[in-house]
Amino acid sequence: MNDLTVTITISEKVLAKFPGIFLAYTTVSGVKVEKSSSRLIQLIKEFEEEARRSIKIEDLKNNPIVRAYRDFYWRIGIDPTKQRPASEALLRRILRGKSLPLINNVVDAGNLVSAKTLVPVGLYDLDKVKPPIILRFAENGEKFTPIGGDKEELKENQIVLADTEKILHIFPHRDSRETCIRESTRNVLIVACGVPGVPKQRVLRTAREVAELIVKEAGGLIGEIKNT
Repeated sequence: MNDLTVTITISEKVLAKFPGIFLAYTTVSGVKVEKSSSRLIQLIKEFEEEARRSIKIEDLKNNPIVRAYRDFYWRIGIDPTKQRPASEALLRRILRGKSLPLINNVVDAGNLVSAKTLVPVGLYDLDKVKPPIILRFAENGEKFTPIGGDKEELKENQIVLADTEKILHIFPHRDSRETCIRESTRNVLIVACGVPGVPKQRVLRTAREVAELIVKEAGGLIGEIKNT
């Protein structure tokens, strides 16, 4: 798509059942996706070292932001001790002594900010998205192909971010392979996921920080920061 003006809505059914769900989103146009720079790798390393010094992995479950996402997972039928919220999983990886995976400059920027803020972030190739975009309940049997996984059938109680043709994301933890960031990506949609108990300003700040870091590392122009 050429028009980078994007609007995301949340269905009334989702809001009725889960009031407090919140999305912050923006775009970055004209990026150059490539391997992460030594500068970004150093930023990641510095954060990892600081996190290991200041955070004990056994205390992570008591963090109020982590707790809010875990509580939401229980409400939607996911055991958060088996399927971690994406942002918590990133920080846990660090606290276990591993480094964040290095994918490319755009994805690595998003992962770094998400691990810092503990807000899950989705990144999508905007040219492969067919608006309008809506956060809604899946239809029973809808197909979804996650990054790093096989195609699966969804159940009607699952919350998904979808365009007119396909599902981009299972809220708030799995992104689609179809719209993932590749070297050919030129325009990026950033979506930060909020749930009850997570301040909206934190979610908005996360979307903004991801966009700003992407611009520093991959170039491009930031669009309007919006929220649902």
